[in-house]
Amino acid sequence: MKFIRGKEFTAERAWGALDVTNMDGITVRIHWTDAPYKWHTNDGEEVFVVLDGIVEMHYRENGTEQVIVLEAGDLFFAEVGCEHVAHPRGEARILVVEKEGSV
Repeated sequence: MKFIRGKEFTAERAWGALDVTNMDGITVRIHWTDAPYKWHTNDGEEVFVVLDGIVEMHYRENGTEQVIVLEAGDLFFAEVGCEHVAHPRGEARILVVEKEGSV
């Protein structure tokens, strides 16, 4: 059993993570960041939930860059092949559920 206060989690570097669990190859991690990630394309599905802060999620759809603003409680689902990058506004804490080893 674990109890984690997501709003209190911090890391030594941007996108530092706390591994919550691995469920048969599906990881659940909490990330802390204050800097953008990098453009990437998932080889599996990803669930991205903002626990604290505000994140601008940039993604490409039909070759055109789109941006949606995610606030605490908002969820972004990336299908296989979805090219995207997260840009936090200040500090943010994010719950990510994805296939083990995903970028």
